[in-house]
Amino acid sequence: MRTARKGSVEMPAFVRQLVKETEKRVSSFFKGGRGGAAEGKQPGEKEEAIPSPYLDRPVLDKLTEEGCARWGITYALGSMQGWRANMEDFHNCAPQLGGQLADWSFFAVFDGHAGSTVAQYCSQHLLGHILGGIEPEDNPEKVKEAIIEGFLQTDKHLHSVARREGWERGGTTVVATLISPYYIYFANCGDSRAILCRSGQVCYSTEDHKPYSPLEKERIESAGGAVTLQRINGSLAVSRALGDFSYKGAENRTPSQQMVSPEPEVCVLERSLADEFLVLACDGVWDIISNEDLCAFIHNRLRVCTDLRDVCTQVIDLCLYKGSLDNISIILLCFPGAPQFSAEALHQEAELDDMLESRVAEIYDELSAGGDEPDLLSVLTVLASNVIPGLPPGGGIQSKRNCIFSAYYQQRETHKPTVPNDPGGS
Repeated sequence: MRTARKGSVEMPAFVRQLVKETEKRVSSFFKGGRGGAAEGKQPGEKEEAIPSPYLDRPVLDKLTEEGCARWGITYALGSMQGWRANMEDFHNCAPQLGGQLADWSFFAVFDGHAGSTVAQYCSQHLLGHILGGIEPEDNPEKVKEAIIEGFLQTDKHLHSVARREGWERGGTTVVATLISPYYIYFANCGDSRAILCRSGQVCYSTEDHKPYSPLEKERIESAGGAVTLQRINGSLAVSRALGDFSYKGAENRTPSQQMVSPEPEVCVLERSLADEFLVLACDGVWDIISNEDLCAFIHNRLRVCTDLRDVCTQVIDLCLYKGSLDNISIILLCFPGAPQFSAEALHQEAELDDMLESRVAEIYDELSAGGDEPDLLSVLTVLASNVIPGLPPGGGIQSKRNCIFSAYYQQRETHKPTVPNDPGGS
């Protein structure tokens, strides 16, 4: 697709400065600072710097992957570090399991926190623990039990490894799907999320596990914890995860009764010919875009993209341009009933791009009439105030950022003053 391949442009400096200033304010708040000398320090004494979890500019390189299964599913993965200082997301894509489960698939996104070690370990071992309890008869209740037990066993083995290797902190949320010939199993542990789009609408979404949710809060407090600033003990922002063993030490309580539970919620849906696509993604996506908007955006993109990796890339870019400061990972699974590529839709997309390029040129000329070169922000502000028909549903003007930026820099190059020839020939 034409707009997906235009060169990326560095994020504006004011965005980087905003991130840096926000981080300084947040760090000051959690340290109890009020802008003056830190408590307990003498005037002039140097305060120890707190490393920022954000970069001065985002890492825009993307990891992509694609594949298919013989029974008709196609999938793609897209993952990007973004503004975060480290990449802590991992994944597992197994479109075709072996043996008697050759017509089954498994996909999962692991969103690590306080390091990537736990997410990486779980991405390598969770599926094996789940498969150890699954039989090919496809009994929903037994499969649900196997999935839950697989999570608990993974956490148990992880604890042994953590003690042996000296992992003192860190955990990971998990959202996963196991697809059989007749059912779709969803497993969620934390605040990553899955949605299923059927007949053009979101027909199912997993529920995020947050400490302030009533049932989660009740468990946390019963285990001796507290919910402060919407976090467990003012620190951890999720209430279910693998790892995070410093929150799992309450005596005489089962693993599922600890402040942080490793037990996933598992839901089973019968498959339907109306199933279009399924999305698994970390909270770097869901903090920025709603279930319905993402469903609408992907539905639209599938009609103009022949490569699912392009769709994932556009989702990642959309989340970045809408303000996501987190790692961003998404797995897109398409069933046979997914929207198909349309030459007419692609033609409409090209017309939209041409219209945006023309409008940017008009705005540039209007702003240039005052004698000064218009900056990008001024052009964007005017453009955003216009009603622009035909923008991708769920994506808005941010989804056409590459096209707009390219058009702006083309205008700036076109309006660059020419250097007169030197009459002296020097």
